[in-house]
Amino acid sequence: MTTTETTPARRARRTGTVSAGLALAAGLVLAAPLAASAHVTVSPDEASAGDSAVLTFAFSHGCEQSPTSSLTIDVPDGVASIAPQIEPGWSIQRLGGNEGIPDQIVFTADAPVESGLRATVTIQVNFSEDVAGDTVAFPVVQTCVDGKTEWTQIAEEGEDPHDLDAPAPTVLVAASTMGDHRGGAPAAHDESADDTAGQAATVDASAADPTPIVLGAAGLALGVAALAVAIIALRRTRSRMLPRN
Repeated sequence: MTTTETTPARRARRTGTVSAGLALAAGLVLAAPLAASAHVTVSPDEASAGDSAVLTFAFSHGCEQSPTSSLTIDVPDGVASIAPQIEPGWSIQRLGGNEGIPDQIVFTADAPVESGLRATVTIQVNFSEDVAGDTVAFPVVQTCVDGKTEWTQIAEEGEDPHDLDAPAPTVLVAASTMGDHRGGAPAAHDESADDTAGQAATVDASAADPTPIVLGAAGLALGVAALAVAIIALRRTRSRMLPRN
């Protein structure tokens, strides 16, 4: 027995198929940015060698929805100094290392952070000149109540970090902004320029300061007055010496 599908039934079936396709497409579109944002990130992602930088590590997800209990951050080579910042709701451990620079910093939450809530931890670092121009990675292990995620993948040369499943947060270290004060040969001293500048300064100072002109005029006036007094005295002396009739 053959069953003939009516026109309304066909339309309903087609409508259901299209709706399911649209729902699937919408789900994929929404899932893409959510998956891309499901990383441990660092901000800022650029710093300068020799300068202090405050790095903030952030996350807003757990491990397969399991709440986050701690973040363990590896301290990479090229970090000259580091100081984790005290954060409300977190305890801090510094593990291993020497010369005041630990191998790892562990931030443990006082209460596990539920998936879907954004949380941050912060460290202050100073990069050495050795890594100027390099991209420095900070591998992070996110430990949850159930399971953990290791954000430790580092892109190879020519590979896009966004293609990695669990990329490590990275910071691009630029050349020092204080290069003129950190070694290097001093600039040649131009003595002729100093002489020219000195002469210009002398001329400017003379033009700006009226004192020499005033003193010169006063001296000239005194000289004229002294000459007049001397002439008058001479005339009086001569008049006394002449015989009287």
